[in-house]
Amino acid sequence: MHEVVVLAVDEVVGYDLNIPPQLFGTARKNGERLYRVRVCGVDDRPVRVSAGYTAVLDHGPEVLAEADTVVIPGTRVAGPRRHGTLDGPLAAAIELIPADARIMSICTGAFVLGAAGLLDGRRATTHWAYAEEFRQLYPKVDLDENVLFVDDGDVLTSAGLAAGVDLCLHVLRSDHGSEVANVAARHCVVPPWRDGGQSQYIDRPLPADEGSTAATRDWALRRLGEPLDLAAMAAQARMSVRTFSRRFRAETGLSPRAWLIQQRIRHARHLLETTRLPVDQVAAESGLGTAASLRQHLNATIGVSPLAYRRTFSEGAPLP
Repeated sequence: MHEVVVLAVDEVVGYDLNIPPQLFGTARKNGERLYRVRVCGVDDRPVRVSAGYTAVLDHGPEVLAEADTVVIPGTRVAGPRRHGTLDGPLAAAIELIPADARIMSICTGAFVLGAAGLLDGRRATTHWAYAEEFRQLYPKVDLDENVLFVDDGDVLTSAGLAAGVDLCLHVLRSDHGSEVANVAARHCVVPPWRDGGQSQYIDRPLPADEGSTAATRDWALRRLGEPLDLAAMAAQARMSVRTFSRRFRAETGLSPRAWLIQQRIRHARHLLETTRLPVDQVAAESGLGTAASLRQHLNATIGVSPLAYRRTFSEGAPLP
């Protein structure tokens, strides 16, 4: 069983702290649990929670040495958040993490990874409201505050709060396929995937007379296999192309074209996982056109071919 250890650093954000045990603890395949989740502190003392209470944890930092995945939730602890430093107990706890473990952070947990030097030279994200503070403390990190999460292989970071749900579902999907992630999402009554990035949540006033593009996004999702373009989507929304593009990016953090490609790739992955359709038909039904186009997009997105993806994630579907 895959060992997940959640490291609660003092002044931990309680919302973030509960996400990994809930999502990974819910994950099942053929009725079997896929992860064991334990929560520990940097020592054996209770941990203060930023919401004004104290949590008594079941484990000390020694369980970090057994982890396959370590998750660090958001924290207000002064060293990483204000000074770019780790105190002795926190540094010692991080030293216990195996070299081959996957490391994840939620929200301001990225400050801890930054202070440990684990993000130097890497792309990462954190809550958009603290992006400038992060840049000043950790200039060696390629910070992108416009995305919900960043998967940089063995180190993954998420934006604020609920983006931790997006990151954990992404890891479930990467580890065990969409169906496992979807079942966990349904159990927790959350969407299995959110569109766009956190830039859509930054406070930017928009003209009151502009309508939402949500209905058009729903309309497009039902027609991914059809020839859709910016003009058609704008016409369906009854907006000019310019207004539609501006509103769409404000609501999703993506251009209409980038969003459409993202949705088509996601649908193609779902078809590869859950059907026996030939690859060229998967490409056609997802709106990516040809098998060659699908292959190019999958390689660019996740680094594998359609057949390799199907071998890894399909539920016993024979290859075409």
